[in-house]
Amino acid sequence: MSDGAGDKRRELKKLFQSLDQGDNPEEVKNKFKDVIRDVSPTDIALVEQELISEGMDREKIQELCDVHMAVLQEALNKGGTLAPPEHPINILMEEHKLMLQFAAALNTAAKKIKQAKNFDFIRDVMEQLEHIVEHFRESESHYIREENVLFPFLEKHGVTQPPAIMWMEHDKIREIKKRLYSVVAICHDMAFSDFTGQLEEVGLSLSEMLNSHFSKENNILFPTALEVIPEAEFSEIRRQFDDLGYCYFTPGVDISREPLNEKAASPASAHAGTVSFETGSLAAHEIEAIFNNLPVDITFVDKDDTVRYFSQSAERIFPRTKAVIGLNVQNCHPQKSVHVVNQILDDFRCGSRSMALFWINLKGQLIYIRYFAIRDGKGDYLGC
Repeated sequence: MSDGAGDKRRELKKLFQSLDQGDNPEEVKNKFKDVIRDVSPTDIALVEQELISEGMDREKIQELCDVHMAVLQEALNKGGTLAPPEHPINILMEEHKLMLQFAAALNTAAKKIKQAKNFDFIRDVMEQLEHIVEHFRESESHYIREENVLFPFLEKHGVTQPPAIMWMEHDKIREIKKRLYSVVAICHDMAFSDFTGQLEEVGLSLSEMLNSHFSKENNILFPTALEVIPEAEFSEIRRQFDDLGYCYFTPGVDISREPLNEKAASPASAHAGTVSFETGSLAAHEIEAIFNNLPVDITFVDKDDTVRYFSQSAERIFPRTKAVIGLNVQNCHPQKSVHVVNQILDDFRCGSRSMALFWINLKGQLIYIRYFAIRDGKGDYLGC
């Protein structure tokens, strides 16, 4: 980056800090107009990253993002597409468009329902509402692909905090969607006026959240990704998108073809040779087959908290992609649960415990999770 661009970034950082200190956004906006001309979306992402590294709370940055976008909208919102059809970024942006349409349809349905007297007058609208709910349930695939593929690739190229902030917003979107599902599921057990009021409120909340979130991704995160991730790596990102699957409404995706006209990745050469143990020996491909046929998900994190391996069982509980290999495990969890992961790993290192276990509710199932400290014959910690 040239000194001129570096100066612009420093100016941008000062303006963000002034917003944090409570300066009037309208007054800051005029200053932004001069600075923003020579500042790229990547610069904006890196400035946010610097602020967090200097001690600003990530939650605070997330709150300021809404102000940032309002101030920068005129300069950033260029419209159009960033990448060609079937490119991972284009796929995500096309899904954004459709999800905003679903949110608009939800608000329209909520208004029609509010104008009715009772459920007898809105049977067709309620049927439409059920379809909209299913669209939003299906949209989870969109966030899973971002969190498990795109975000790890960004982190490998030094862009760590913006994906973490976007993941925080994903969780907020999920909470709003849960409220929507609940309101619709128990609507006949509620007073009609309560139902219409809650449906209208959750529809507006979801629409506002999606508009704000998608604007940040389209105008800052995705252009940053295109700038820092080499084009060749997007072929692998597309392959991993295909592995995780798409929403049934995802437009223009042909998973029968090789992504981006690239040849599929060749199998790892590690299948050659054998590994000797005290109680026998196994070929590398036999070891892999054993792990993949166990009816559990297995992930290994080494002593430096780096993700080194995960099994590929037929029915995975948690999505995993090769993009997470080599990442710090803390970056593979939503921010709200990182403190739990850190506590477990710290306890394993110091030897205060060797196992941690707990149950979680996931998609109507009780899931049993166990962390095991892995130690060698001398008791030295090798990982988890």
